[in-house]
Amino acid sequence: MAGIVAKVQEFLRSPQGRKYTDQAKRYAQDPKNRAKAQELFKRFGGGKKH
Repeated sequence: MAGIVAKVQEFLRSPQGRKYTDQAKRYAQDPKNRAKAQELFKRFGGGKKH
């Protein structure tokens, strides 16, 4: 598992990884996109199911 994490960290430090990170940050700043993400979290990641 540590190998996967190291590869992800390496990618995020690369120019392409920084490009995608910046793109995601810009996307997250838009209120419409933020509302969509919150709705998805409520629907799919809303905590433990009983």
